[in-house]
Amino acid sequence: MDFNGGARVTKTPSRQEDGGGQLLCDRVIELRKKRGLTLDQLASACGVSRSMLSQIERGRANPTLAVTLRIAQAFGLSIGDLVDQPWTTSSIEVIRGNDTTHLFRDDHECRIRTLSPLHLEKHVEFYELRIAPHASLHSAPHFEGTRELLTISRGSARIIAGDNACHLAAGDSAHYHADQEHTIENDSDDELLAFLVVTYE
Repeated sequence: MDFNGGARVTKTPSRQEDGGGQLLCDRVIELRKKRGLTLDQLASACGVSRSMLSQIERGRANPTLAVTLRIAQAFGLSIGDLVDQPWTTSSIEVIRGNDTTHLFRDDHECRIRTLSPLHLEKHVEFYELRIAPHASLHSAPHFEGTRELLTISRGSARIIAGDNACHLAAGDSAHYHADQEHTIENDSDDELLAFLVVTYE
């Protein structure tokens, strides 16, 4: 999912306040050492800089989903296998509201948090969107057959999909083709809170 500029996280949590980050840094260290890789070798394999990998291993960087995916692929794993979450022994999987590993983007205009488990096949994605007053989230066309279902929880928005547009208030939902350019505009003076489901054929 490419939300106009990708994932940016402005806060680097401490290891104590980010359990997911602690788990990731421990797993990267464990897998790298088990496979006898240096930081330089892992950096070359995954396309992530040595300095970023070093910060991740020391718990001083909160990688984006794209970076986490590249690291997982370098080890021949999915994101879920990399972070090794406890869904393998429990029928309930919880994503905590303060888990910053699920932040897809976080800047002064927009905050996107994925609410769907990272290990699931990407046939369905579920996001929480927070868009600043009068800011917008513009997306290039996604894969053919991609659809989005947007529900407004607080505030109001103008949705543009291709040549069509509509206005949504709190409680309204819109379903539209996302394999064309599309934009979610916050047309109010308050923060927009919305929930977005993305499906693929």
